[in-house]
Amino acid sequence: MTCMGCVTSIEKVLEKIAGVSESDISLKKKQAKIQYDPEKTNINKLKEAIVGAGFEINI
Repeated sequence: MTCMGCVTSIEKVLEKIAGVSESDISLKKKQAKIQYDPEKTNINKLKEAIVGAGFEINI
C-alpha cells in the first residue's frame, strides 16, 4: 500500500465479501485488521480477494 487509493481499493474488495463485518486499514502501519464471520468466509478467501486486487499479503 502506497496511498489512500490503495486503502480504499482494499476496503471496497473486503466490503463485497459476505461475512466481513469490519475492516480497519492503516496506511501508516501498512496493516489491515479484519473482523469476519468464520461461518460465512475464511482467511483464505480474504487473502485471495486482496491479492486478486493487486496487493501483497504478509501474515
